[in-house]
Amino acid sequence: MNRLINLNRRRFLQGTGIALTLPAFESFAADAVTKNESPRRLVCVGNHLGFYPGNFFPKDAGKDYTSTSTLKPLEAHREDLTAFSNLDHGLNGGHKGVQGFLTSIKKEEAAGFPEKNISIDQVAAEHVGSSTRFASINTGIEGGTDMCWTRAGVHVPPINNPSTLFQGLFVNSPQSEREAERSRLKHRASVLDALRDSAGVLNRTLNAADRDKLDQYLTSVRDVERRLQMSKEWLDRPKPKSPIDEVPNEERQHIDEVALLYDLMALALQTDSTRVATLETGLGFRTAELDLGSYHGLSHHSKSEDRIGQLQVVEAFLTARLSNFISRLKDARVFDNTLIVFGSGMSDGSRHSNRDLPVLVAGGGLKHQGHLVCPAEQHKRVPLSNLWLSVLNWFGAERDRFGRSTGTFSPMEIG
Repeated sequence: MNRLINLNRRRFLQGTGIALTLPAFESFAADAVTKNESPRRLVCVGNHLGFYPGNFFPKDAGKDYTSTSTLKPLEAHREDLTAFSNLDHGLNGGHKGVQGFLTSIKKEEAAGFPEKNISIDQVAAEHVGSSTRFASINTGIEGGTDMCWTRAGVHVPPINNPSTLFQGLFVNSPQSEREAERSRLKHRASVLDALRDSAGVLNRTLNAADRDKLDQYLTSVRDVERRLQMSKEWLDRPKPKSPIDEVPNEERQHIDEVALLYDLMALALQTDSTRVATLETGLGFRTAELDLGSYHGLSHHSKSEDRIGQLQVVEAFLTARLSNFISRLKDARVFDNTLIVFGSGMSDGSRHSNRDLPVLVAGGGLKHQGHLVCPAEQHKRVPLSNLWLSVLNWFGAERDRFGRSTGTFSPMEIG
């Protein structure tokens, strides 16, 4: 303790700069849900290798569009979704640009933004805080998209094993494990106490600008403390009973893993174990299981009709799994309060292009418009981050800006 109190001013402020990057998902931003009020939920699904534009975008605008091969598996839900044309973040960089799908900012550019390259799912998770057992659940096929990022600019790795996810959702930990976790939480709390005491002593020696920084720091400490207190309560709360049999820990094909991860996400939302979930597919997805060539190789189609035809099979498989997920949410009567974002930070993988991204939004009780064609002219372009800003406001995490946004997404009513 004395050593912490006697830290010199320069060293402490350097430490403060690091501490200020602590994720704010420790807060209690979400309102309590009454018995008759269903909470809003957000699901983000990203595919690293994009979707071939000719397979994804309809030729016609509006609700009467003719479904493309990629959208056809979603035909049963066409009244409940909107596909967008001419949206992107203005990014380049191919595979590195994909990391900006839910952030609008590449990692190497993050230092120039107040919230770095935080993704919309993590902003939503901050809003939920500890109202649910898990602020967010991030899943994916091994070798996914690097899609989810905290406000500290740290990648959130997805859970790749469906069995691990099942255990976390439905299997209560032994008492010994809970006690060990309780000890870890207590230790973290004692460290926060020491930092707070040290900050209080230092405050008297700071100028106005540094006091403002310190106030922000102490605010983050208080948020962490509230989260720690809530985490202790969650430790002893029993988990919900699973409506399905336990998922065994065994090797399985990726096509089966995708279906299982979707099913488990649906159950997590249905049991209110979380209100924010993500799924990443792409680079690691084994298309050989669909009797096709290498997915990465197919994405470099060079306009080969054979490869584009094989891409149709892969992409239709992915949207068919999304269609099944939507059906499950409808059966559970949570779809109207769940907004699903689906797409990629890559458009045409053959050109490594991050422009004109394939994006669709489903559910949320919105007035969906089928195929919405946004302005293509450069001076009239609508940033994709404007849509993300509107998604966050719909979720309840109301804010004025997100990433590179210039405003909310006016072409579509989201609220």
